[in-house]
Amino acid sequence: MSATVAGSRRASKLHYRLRRYLVEAASLALGFVLVIWSVTPLYNMAMIAFESHDGVFSGSIWPEHPTLESFRVVVTQDFWYLEHFWRQFGNSFIVGLTTMFLTLLIGSLASFTVGRLHLRNGWLLTNAALMTYVIPASFLAIPFYRIMQIYGLSDNLWSVILAITTFATPYAIFIFSQYGRSIPMELDESARIDGANPWQIYFRIYLPLMSPALVAVGTYALLLAWNEYLYNFLMLSTPESMTVAVALAQFLNSDESPWNLMMATAILYALPPMILYYGFRRYMAAGLTMGGVKG
Repeated sequence: MSATVAGSRRASKLHYRLRRYLVEAASLALGFVLVIWSVTPLYNMAMIAFESHDGVFSGSIWPEHPTLESFRVVVTQDFWYLEHFWRQFGNSFIVGLTTMFLTLLIGSLASFTVGRLHLRNGWLLTNAALMTYVIPASFLAIPFYRIMQIYGLSDNLWSVILAITTFATPYAIFIFSQYGRSIPMELDESARIDGANPWQIYFRIYLPLMSPALVAVGTYALLLAWNEYLYNFLMLSTPESMTVAVALAQFLNSDESPWNLMMATAILYALPPMILYYGFRRYMAAGLTMGGVKG
């Protein structure tokens, strides 16, 4: 009897180990496929960027004659599509940083007012803000374009900044409101007893304790503005006012597109958000996780 039970247990353990190994093997295989699927476009970009113009369509999986000439042309603006590259790069920074600042300012003030100052029916503000996501942003492109024309903001960076801030702010309000619940109200009450006014509480208590959420939402807003194409394309029309995201599309206007220059420009344009993301990913995870758990 005992031998039968022991044999059954060994068979069960063997079956469990076999099933675990099969699951791990399947997970590794799936992970490998996903990595290849994700890295292949990036590798293709790099391969084309390091290839000469004549060798782009050679069909090889590695540049036959690797060269940095494409990056030199982009950096020195030595091509007529790239004659305003650094100005357009600066425009992208202006749009991204200003959008980030406005999103953090409006979102933090709204969440502070609703959550800490006990604004009457404040929940309507947060819910109404999230309702803006019911309508796809692409559907609002033409109305936004018309509004910016009415206010004289055509071909102006502020038209893009205001439009993207409109879409980033509801998310910021939601995350800040959820994260703010983790900050004890007793801190505010103690500060009021010591004579602090709402502005002092906001600047000296609320914002420092909200730093993980601020980093997470700020990075989100910056990346949203940095990668935006539709509104940049509609609102900005001259090469001097364009961002790099829109200027890249101009490479496709010629009969023979310089793909190596386009990919080199794309790689240089992707470096700032990559550095930002990997530099602050720890704080982003903390801010977004806390914002989700406290809800």
